[in-house]
Amino acid sequence: MKSTLRILAAATLASGMSLAAQPTLAADKPVVRIPAPPPGKGQIVFFRTGTIMGAAMGCAVNEHGQKISSLGAGRYFILVTDPGRHEYTVKSEARDVLALEVESDETQYAVCKIKMGIMAGRPDLRPSTEGEFAKSSTDRLVDADDMGPGPGALRPAEVAAALAAQGGSTSASASAAPKP
Repeated sequence: MKSTLRILAAATLASGMSLAAQPTLAADKPVVRIPAPPPGKGQIVFFRTGTIMGAAMGCAVNEHGQKISSLGAGRYFILVTDPGRHEYTVKSEARDVLALEVESDETQYAVCKIKMGIMAGRPDLRPSTEGEFAKSSTDRLVDADDMGPGPGALRPAEVAAALAAQGGSTSASASAAPKP
């Protein structure tokens, strides 16, 4: 019994030392830059963390029944839209609705998380913050192939062009550090 406890204590101590020697994710995480919305428009950065829960399941964001884009784990997209009230939906075995009041020249954030369901994961779409986006493991734009016909979602080339026009990086994958 004592030898088992000693082995357990040694293993715990060893694992603690090895974890402390690891670099932090925040230091290694690529900086993501988000361009400002076009004048007179607002925008929403929809993102999904890179967590394991529901990693194989997409989170398709819709407005007025039309797909805007699907969010895979660790992905984001930017939706440019007119100011006003908008309702976005996600669904699998359950449906979730997020209503946002978009203002001109404003950037909002929304996160989709996958929760436990009976047969499949349940998408949960909720308001978020720039800080939560910056801390998340979200660092890749959604591929243009995953975007739907719904208007307003910026394709990677459009994000790169907007950043270049604002004097930022033109790399779509490294595109988006939070605005000051």
